[in-house]
Amino acid sequence: MVQTLQGAGVVVTGAGGGIGAALARRFAAEGARVVVNDLDGDKAAAVAGEIGGTALPGDASAVVSAARKALDGTVDVYCANAGLASGGGADADEEVWAAAWDVNVMAHVRAARELLPDWLERGSGRFVSTVSAAGLLTMIGAAPYSVTKHGALAFAEWLSLTYRHRGIQVHAVCPQGVRTDMLSTTGSAGDLVLAPTAIEPEQVADALFAGMAEGRFLILPHPEVAAFSSARTGDPDRWLNRMNHLQQKWEEVTR
Repeated sequence: MVQTLQGAGVVVTGAGGGIGAALARRFAAEGARVVVNDLDGDKAAAVAGEIGGTALPGDASAVVSAARKALDGTVDVYCANAGLASGGGADADEEVWAAAWDVNVMAHVRAARELLPDWLERGSGRFVSTVSAAGLLTMIGAAPYSVTKHGALAFAEWLSLTYRHRGIQVHAVCPQGVRTDMLSTTGSAGDLVLAPTAIEPEQVADALFAGMAEGRFLILPHPEVAAFSSARTGDPDRWLNRMNHLQQKWEEVTR
């Protein structure tokens, strides 16, 4: 157990289901006061009612001020969990790319912009970014998702290296497939790449809490992602060839 969570103010975006709901439940079980944010107000209210938290429906890009009020002025942990699983390639519509950037990257930037002044003043704060293994690797058939998840990881890394000596703790959570509604929207690509090793949302929460207890930046609910990432950086061409074979296999499935 992370001892400092008793009575801590925690915000979880995209917490109406899936990983977000699992995180909200786990933080509440550890004694935190949890604000449950989701675009779907009914889902946010259901999770908040279950855990004794506060529902805050709406866009994840604009919740910090309202959450701070709900938590009597203090946000100790912010979980930037809301995400958009945008498929398509380079030819995806501009609106698809813009929405992916807004939700998967800029929502994190906007939250940090509001949180950092208070956190730096008091010398503590914890930012949890739900990134995805796609941020370390990639995802076939999903250029906007892959690119923006790389951006989310880059921003989390920047936060950590810039502020860790000033008491700001940052964690990047990078699972592969997780049995959520989002997985069901990935179609045949998800069936091929993610579904075979998919885990439950609660396992992601467990991995985060283990990582927080150990003070680790990179949280890998699927440990094999570490080897995949090493292969990618150690021999990029070999890794790209292997991924291209997977791409070809996917193209055969979708013909």
